[in-house]
Amino acid sequence: MKHRPLRPWLVWGAGVAVYVMAVAHRSSFGIAGLDAADRFGVPATVLSLFAVLQLGTYALMQLPMGMALDAFGPRWLLAFGALLMAAGQVGMAFTPDVGTAIAVRAVLGCGDAAVFISVLRLVWGWFDARHVPVMTQLTGLLGQLGQVVSAVPFAVALGRFGWAAAFTAMAVLGVVTAAGALAGVRPGPYEPPRARRGPTGLRATVTSPGTWLGFFAHLLGGVSINTFVLMWGVPFLVQGQGLSTGQAGALLSLSVGVSVIAGPLVGLFTARHPARRTWATLGVTALVVAGWALVLVPATPRPLWVLALFTLLISVGGPTALIGMDLAASFNPPDRRGTAQGVANMGGFASAVAAMLVIGVVLDARTGGGTPTLADYRAALAVILVPLAAGVVGLVVARRRTRLASGITVPPLREAWARRGS
Repeated sequence: MKHRPLRPWLVWGAGVAVYVMAVAHRSSFGIAGLDAADRFGVPATVLSLFAVLQLGTYALMQLPMGMALDAFGPRWLLAFGALLMAAGQVGMAFTPDVGTAIAVRAVLGCGDAAVFISVLRLVWGWFDARHVPVMTQLTGLLGQLGQVVSAVPFAVALGRFGWAAAFTAMAVLGVVTAAGALAGVRPGPYEPPRARRGPTGLRATVTSPGTWLGFFAHLLGGVSINTFVLMWGVPFLVQGQGLSTGQAGALLSLSVGVSVIAGPLVGLFTARHPARRTWATLGVTALVVAGWALVLVPATPRPLWVLALFTLLISVGGPTALIGMDLAASFNPPDRRGTAQGVANMGGFASAVAAMLVIGVVLDARTGGGTPTLADYRAALAVILVPLAAGVVGLVVARRRTRLASGITVPPLREAWARRGS
């Protein structure tokens, strides 16, 4: 069956539109944080529960959403996710109390969990496997436009028209993207057959070493940057390092810029050197650890250029985390790809939720509810080294098991280089 040259891009574009709105929905509450504190009459510590609960729900729902993706395909799952997020935003627009607001953010997290893995299924279904790594990175980068949607038009609507109107407008945009998914998404020429629903496929996926290879690769790339950007970055930079809020915001913007530059490079490397994907992950992990050492070892505040270097180093982990999605898909049959990538996508998010909570516990234990000092942040943020160490061990073990199960023999780098030169 022949397809028009633009057809893959149009189908993928319909999915990416849902993903952009998913990121906008996800980040909208952060933009409305001060308004939320006034609206619900709660302190900032209670508001942090919104981020933790939403991210935790997103991580926990990856497995069931991955199974649903294998069973029903990306078209219906994208529409379902978009409508569920829209329902969550409507609830946020009119909820009268903080308890209900937290519940509807959990609903939004459930819908969000359906989206990214569904768009990746479109990439695998409509594009040649050689282009999948780059298209995966491009998908992740374009999704970050959702932060622009929440930071500019949503913020303007919030200030000019108020809480209910701004969140309702987000819901309407979500419904529009759901309609776009229903109208524009179709199975591609590389789309695998639908998986049979049942425990057999799930058991095979969660016992596959390739699935856990993807999980640990995603953990190593994602845990640091997620913990930093989604919760503890600004408090650490402002309270611990003495920066202004504007300077801290600029460093977070630098993080986005690093992803824009590093994403395509990671995708090209993955496409050209598939046998070296785990080495890329381990190499970037070393850079991430070096970044943490720059700010956790010294006992005094760091100059701005050091903090910028730290942000740059840990931000490279964001695009590298997507190598985990590629690994999980590569070492599982196509009809189980959604479930496998769902499990892999849990790595960087579930570990970040755990790290966020433990860091908060350590800070509370050291300060008794007071304002943390740099010494407090150094002790608390050192927690991040635990999932990084566990991820390295897990990756090495899963890589060995995956190669044995797949019959893969990777030649030493010296030998591979000699072949290239011959």
